[in-house]
Amino acid sequence: MKIVKTIAEVRAEVKEWRRQGLSVGLVPTMGFLHEGHKSLIERAVSENDRVVVSDFVNPTQFGEGEDLEAYPRDIHRDAELCSEVGANLIFHPEVSEMYAEGACTMVDMKGEMTTGLCGKTRPIHFRGVCTVVSKLFNIVTPDRAYFGQKDAQQLAVIKRMVKDLNFDIEIVGCPIVREADGLAKSSRNTYLSEAERKAALVLSQAVRKGQEMMESGETNLDRITDAMKGLISAEPLARIDYVEAVNAENIQPVHSTEDCEQVLVAMAVYIGKTRLIDNFIS
Repeated sequence: MKIVKTIAEVRAEVKEWRRQGLSVGLVPTMGFLHEGHKSLIERAVSENDRVVVSDFVNPTQFGEGEDLEAYPRDIHRDAELCSEVGANLIFHPEVSEMYAEGACTMVDMKGEMTTGLCGKTRPIHFRGVCTVVSKLFNIVTPDRAYFGQKDAQQLAVIKRMVKDLNFDIEIVGCPIVREADGLAKSSRNTYLSEAERKAALVLSQAVRKGQEMMESGETNLDRITDAMKGLISAEPLARIDYVEAVNAENIQPVHSTEDCEQVLVAMAVYIGKTRLIDNFIS
């Protein structure tokens, strides 16, 4: 496995793989890899001849006052995980490599897909996501790219962008990976104190509450999200950003399980100062 820092090196590797007739998978990450990332890489390795993992904390998706500087980084640990599961190449560029001096072109998406849910409190986030993912697609030219379902809105946005911009890439969504006690795996979990880590379980508890209500026959999504909010609000260290039900494909609000084929019930909750997300799809 190689670690490279330049676009030219990635393109040279991929060009050689293509010459050999090999398929290529891409797993875009911001590094500090955990079991969730590992599951994406394993899936990519099982479905492609060669796998590229990007390891880049993208500044354009962080707003003012967010945790860009504090975001955890550990390329040596990341490299061990990637090597262990069979990735072939890590692309670990500097910001200056991804964004040339004077760069003024961004990929933006209009409408509720990017202004709802996380877009309400992170207004530039998805513009940054779409821009960096487009760049990675152009650099790596993969056959398939792998994203986690925990970032369900991001997954929907990327699928829409691929369709709108005619990328010849299959987008593969992979299930949420959880700790033994239910907490969704996240690089930001490292920010939590012992008390906050315990309090954070309220997110997965709310997910289970919503799932149980649906399984018992409840079709009114407002009642489901209200019950989930009540459970979360009972935790003193929790502060709700949102708990909402939307169409999983286009992120439009829905109020009944009968309003669309797949319902996404998503949440963002602050535990202390740490913003965590979780969701389920039914």
